[in-house]
Amino acid sequence: MQKDIDYKAMGSRIRAARKKKGITQDKLGELCAISTAHIGHIERGTRIPSADTLFRLSGALDISLDYLFFDSQTETDNILKSISAQLAGKDGEKVKIFLSTVKALADKIDEL
Repeated sequence: MQKDIDYKAMGSRIRAARKKKGITQDKLGELCAISTAHIGHIERGTRIPSADTLFRLSGALDISLDYLFFDSQTETDNILKSISAQLAGKDGEKVKIFLSTVKALADKIDEL
């Protein structure tokens, strides 16, 4: 079964993610090294972005490629990605303590 990519829906998700981050098309274009006009076309679904452009957009907007293609990223995915980014470069032993604390809380979540 072949499914076609819905570029208009993808563009809408890109626009929503951009607005959620509070950045303009100009700023997103700068971050991704593509023109503002091209960002506009992508958001309207009138141009098909390259894989490289989609990779840049997902990085700049902190969204997954799954979300761009399939709208499958959940709020939990966003939170976990944010936590992971915060832990990057931190002291390894302190990160282990943090993660064990989070695990202990998760184990008891039904009791909260």
